[in-house]
Amino acid sequence: MLAAAQAASDTPLLCTQLLGTARRAMASSMLRVAPPEKLLRPLAVPERLLLGPGPSNVPRRIRAAGSRQLLGHMHPEMLQVMDEIKAGIQYAFQTRNRLSLAVSGSGHSAMEAALANLLEPGDTVLVAINGIWGQRAAEIARRLGAKVCELLKPPGKYFTPRDIEQGLVQHKPLVLFITHGESSTGVLQPLEGLGELCHRHGCLLLVDAVASLGGAPILMDQQEIDVLYSGSQKVLNAPPGSAPISFSERAREKLLRRKTKPPSLYLDMGCLANYWGCDGEPRRYHHTAPINSFFSLREGLALLAELGLENSWERHRANCTLLCRGLLDMGLELFVEEEEARLPTITTVRVPAGYNWQDITAFLMDKHGMEIAGGLGPTVGKVLRIGLMGCNSTRGNVERVLGALRDALERCHRSRL
Repeated sequence: MLAAAQAASDTPLLCTQLLGTARRAMASSMLRVAPPEKLLRPLAVPERLLLGPGPSNVPRRIRAAGSRQLLGHMHPEMLQVMDEIKAGIQYAFQTRNRLSLAVSGSGHSAMEAALANLLEPGDTVLVAINGIWGQRAAEIARRLGAKVCELLKPPGKYFTPRDIEQGLVQHKPLVLFITHGESSTGVLQPLEGLGELCHRHGCLLLVDAVASLGGAPILMDQQEIDVLYSGSQKVLNAPPGSAPISFSERAREKLLRRKTKPPSLYLDMGCLANYWGCDGEPRRYHHTAPINSFFSLREGLALLAELGLENSWERHRANCTLLCRGLLDMGLELFVEEEEARLPTITTVRVPAGYNWQDITAFLMDKHGMEIAGGLGPTVGKVLRIGLMGCNSTRGNVERVLGALRDALERCHRSRL
């Protein structure tokens, strides 16, 4: 009798097990795509020295921050990290703007956020184009329905205040877009006086500092910049995925006067301002933030603060000068002729006559475990781009890349034509 009772009690469990087996068999028979063999092997990531235009190598401290256990995106400890990021952005940008935060995305997402929040259909924007980032900004603005006017300079050249004023007088734009560090050409754009010039003509100044933040002086409040943005993967040495951005009070007032909502909910600065605690209201959920990217960004900003902005600027300037001198000593030609117009973080050198730029970059990658890049946009096929950013901006790396280039020029095939 006891055995019968035991058997009866086991029957539901046995049925459940049999049913589970049957369901797994049915599920297996329904699969038409096998597990990818590549995913069944361990992840393999080679060690390389990243001396291209970005991303740059990530220091151990920042890697450790990015590997920490997750927090909830609304946990008080996470909100504290976000507050520390805001303070770090205000320091790096040299601004007291309360609307300072990090967009969840690459530097490109900050570009889209800036333009999408400032511009409405029919608004006029003047885009200063001397490389790919001006071209990209013009394309984004057109997709937003803005009236785009272009101010053009050849790659390798920068805009003078007179160039800017002529464009402002002719087109009467609501916004002027200009790139501080044009990574496709290696040009550093002077900003002195541009904010005051724009405001005199009733225009907002929007500056792209993705390639220059921390590597060249930029003083948002003193230079009267209305919107400034950057990325995480260059001088800050964090992985791509978070993009600092700041709006002046003048720009913030423009956001409040919009007749239409920004076309992107994800990039709506009103929503983001609340989530980041910039509007004085209780924080509300907006999106699930990339927690570990924020940890990494926080540490990148902390390292910059510990080093000091002025020390960072000087280090990048000195190593860029050393690199340029070495390239010239090798008989190579720098793409940006004027020394003061050279971007300290990314140096462009003309592809030497008779060489294929792809042979040179491939040789450095294969033989030296080192990345440098070719041109981008208007400089494709014309230049090599060498990045010295953040922890990668060292005298030792200058010597390494110069030695690798000498090796490449001796051993890569050269056309006799």
